[in-house]
Amino acid sequence: MGNIVETRPFVPWEQMNNFMVDAFKGYGVPEEDAIICADVLLESDRRGIESHGCNRFKPIYIDRIVKGTLLPVTEIEILKETPTTIVMDAHDGMGMVASYRMMEKLIEKAKTYGMAGGAIRNSTHYGIAGYWTSMASKEGMVGITGTNARPSIAPTFGVENMLGTNPLTFSIPTDEEFPFCLDCATSIVQRGRIEYYAREGKPTPAGTVISENGEALTDSQQILKDLVSGTAALAPLGGIGDELAGYKGYGYATVVEILSAALSGGEFMKALSGVSEDGKPQMYHLGHFFFVVDPDAFMGQDEFKKIAGDICRALRASKKAPGESRIYTAGEKEYDVWLYRKDKGVPVGEGVQKDIVTIRDALGLDYHFDFEK
Repeated sequence: MGNIVETRPFVPWEQMNNFMVDAFKGYGVPEEDAIICADVLLESDRRGIESHGCNRFKPIYIDRIVKGTLLPVTEIEILKETPTTIVMDAHDGMGMVASYRMMEKLIEKAKTYGMAGGAIRNSTHYGIAGYWTSMASKEGMVGITGTNARPSIAPTFGVENMLGTNPLTFSIPTDEEFPFCLDCATSIVQRGRIEYYAREGKPTPAGTVISENGEALTDSQQILKDLVSGTAALAPLGGIGDELAGYKGYGYATVVEILSAALSGGEFMKALSGVSEDGKPQMYHLGHFFFVVDPDAFMGQDEFKKIAGDICRALRASKKAPGESRIYTAGEKEYDVWLYRKDKGVPVGEGVQKDIVTIRDALGLDYHFDFEK
């Protein structure tokens, strides 16, 4: 991956994993659960999706545990189960833990019955959506998931943040070294990316966020405040209005909102803000849905993987635009990032370095990082 140039210092994967596990444990997460949570966050960094990796370790997970809007011990309740379906209540525990347990069960059900689906209510941020679908693709199955989230997206022709960034995510096994994995928000830019811009002191691209007056906003720090106060909203995929087909992103975001809430009997839209009517922090009560499909129940895994691979290879081999050297399929760039980083470690900017040191010192953990030299 010769076009990647990384100037930030690296922390070895094992060291970062051990540190995050110990830190989660230090804030009350059981060890078995801490191992799951650390791996989900690091998988984001392995793929180069830094908006959901170590960047979010402290602000989204540790800080919320401290604030009381995320419970470190996850008490999972199965509300309903059939041979092919499960509905869980995560009781405001770690969304990553509940989702891991859900996918374990659905994969087993799909192996037996060909398909399986599940939904979780009263959950919290479940990390990178592609982690859950990849659990299926590693078993030769198709994985599908979506989650609702704090209101961020305005409906087409509106300016009020009503829908979450609501990813609709697929992992599809192929006969190549990596699956086809489409993992993206239904907004042009997601809140995590704006958090990343703010931490790095970068502006948010114009046209991706609108004010309550319909104006484009670019100040990342201010946008985060305005999203919370409801005076700014993200534009759906496609963009503002209908000339660029923003109604398509709006429609897909609504699909995810409905499936996340209605399948689980959970809450939706404004109820997911994390802020009570009197302005105090409260539980998020997010919903997630998951589907697993076993190609063996159709024409077989081998044939499925070959055809999926043939489609991806044909796309990459098609005629390129002038000046372009390569066409990608979904999941390929992330695989290239992993090849580049796997022997180097996790690149950490100054903001993440400060978070790591702050947590280490608060817990009195015995770690020293090379970036402290």
